[in-house]
Amino acid sequence: MSTLLSRTFTRLTTVAVLTGSVLAGAAALPATATTATTATTATATATTTASTTPAQARTQAPAVSESSELAPQSRADDAIAWFAARNGSTAYQGYCEKAVENAYGRTGVYASAIANWNDAVRRGAAHRGDLNPPKGALVFWNISSWGHVGLATGDGKFWATSVNGKIGKATLPYFSNYLGWAHPNF
Repeated sequence: MSTLLSRTFTRLTTVAVLTGSVLAGAAALPATATTATTATTATATATTTASTTPAQARTQAPAVSESSELAPQSRADDAIAWFAARNGSTAYQGYCEKAVENAYGRTGVYASAIANWNDAVRRGAAHRGDLNPPKGALVFWNISSWGHVGLATGDGKFWATSVNGKIGKATLPYFSNYLGWAHPNF
């Protein structure tokens, strides 16, 4: 249950960050909303809920999608949300491997991106030159003696450090000497 709550909070936080909203209770309000507006909205919602009959509530309630809106997020979704929450940060410059490991809740698994890639090749898990990695796959480049790694979003884009000098999202291959992709081994 704790993991589900954490993932739901992560999803709500990411939605709030990406849409410029502030979370207040169960409602997302525009970032310009004041505390008074928040209190008024919460009171109005409670009053409306209390004064409606169950039949009215069914006809007035917004449609809730049966999709994954409240379903647990996958590890890939959590990792992508980790990067999205740090969009524009320079804190991980020179530490791309650490960034992808941290996005998956780990650290210290590989000494460098190229060590991670070489292990994927050794295990037979590397998809050399494939520019269509699935969501959550690690994408690799040979741009230095340490290599470079990012996180695929599944739509031909990826998150990584060093995108215009900061954490950012770009379209593959972006950097030169693209190696390919592999599923994370952590």
